[in-house]
Amino acid sequence: MIHTAARVSVFTESVIREMTRLAAEHDGINLAQGFPDFPAPPELIEAARRALADGHNQYAITWGAPRLRRAIAEKVRWFNGLTADPERNITVTCGATEAMMATLLATVDPGDEVVVFEPFYENYGPDAKLSGAVPKFVRIRLEPGFPFDPDELGAAVGPRTKAIIVTTPHNPTGKVFTRAELESIADLCRRHNLLAITDEVYEHIVYDGAEHVSLATLPGMAERTVIVNSVSKSYSVTGWRVGWTIAPAPIADAIRKVHDFLTVGAAAPLQEAAVTGLEFPREYYARLADTYQRKRDTLLGILDGAGVRCLRPAGAYYIMCDVSDFGFADDYAFTMHLIKHVGVAPVPGSSFFHDPAHGKDYVRFAFPKRTETFEQVRQRLARLRPGTRAAAGARHPGA
Repeated sequence: MIHTAARVSVFTESVIREMTRLAAEHDGINLAQGFPDFPAPPELIEAARRALADGHNQYAITWGAPRLRRAIAEKVRWFNGLTADPERNITVTCGATEAMMATLLATVDPGDEVVVFEPFYENYGPDAKLSGAVPKFVRIRLEPGFPFDPDELGAAVGPRTKAIIVTTPHNPTGKVFTRAELESIADLCRRHNLLAITDEVYEHIVYDGAEHVSLATLPGMAERTVIVNSVSKSYSVTGWRVGWTIAPAPIADAIRKVHDFLTVGAAAPLQEAAVTGLEFPREYYARLADTYQRKRDTLLGILDGAGVRCLRPAGAYYIMCDVSDFGFADDYAFTMHLIKHVGVAPVPGSSFFHDPAHGKDYVRFAFPKRTETFEQVRQRLARLRPGTRAAAGARHPGA
């Protein structure tokens, strides 16, 4: 019998994608996976049609179409306050997912340690392990503001630490790291010669006056930061899989080598079309944040009306909720009940922790949805009340 590679054992099926699959099986409303159920901007759709018709159907330059790299450089100049050379610093990838994997494979050696804030986007643990790294976890507390302990962060850094992954705005909590918090992270990076890898895909989706700050703009950080981003969230095209990294030239060169042999390149016509989004006027981003803030407030009101205790996000488009009042064995049992008997699919909170027990009282709901979808959610959750259900359902195998 031929056995599969040992590295595959470090992860299971994506829980987020599993919930999407189960929602479809049970005719549930998918508030698990983070993608909109409304159309992308029509200008982008037209740009994609035009790119196909204009013949952009063969390989682009491996590290990205020149027009797209120039557009990325211009946008990070006016929005993030960064100077990036399209020829030396920017690598276009197949989404932010590949950008993160390529970055870790390019910068981390087996046995190196990578600090990860948890709860974390579920790819980060497997990404670190696939690259041979050892993830070290630092807790973001599930309370208003989602604080972390700087002393705990400092204690997580040791002689084998190579990098810190920072996601801001944060998935799954919606935390927006403050400038002071980023300064404390930057100080650690400078003192210990660490690389910062910043996932900034939700940079335009912030609320209540929160400000997105790129860690690379802080003193001494441009030369030790890799920015990961994509068009997926800002332009409602999660299926396009067009992302990028911005990195110091020596690191960018290493990322390009890995990227070349991972995927060769992102889809050429969609790279050309993405330029249209990156050149949208600045008012587009203000409207985007306002739209998502209304959606956040709508779902918060629906969940509150159903007796679900929620933590208010300052960014991204997810809400973490405490469901311990409902009397189920754990988050997975609650989620299965919600999918099978209520028709609404969240993500079990345990999937965002290295120790599933830390998330057993939480689930995550996504809110990039239409008004009509929210109304259906409201109707379906109307019969859900704390204390009305006995503990039920089997624990998830990973819990």
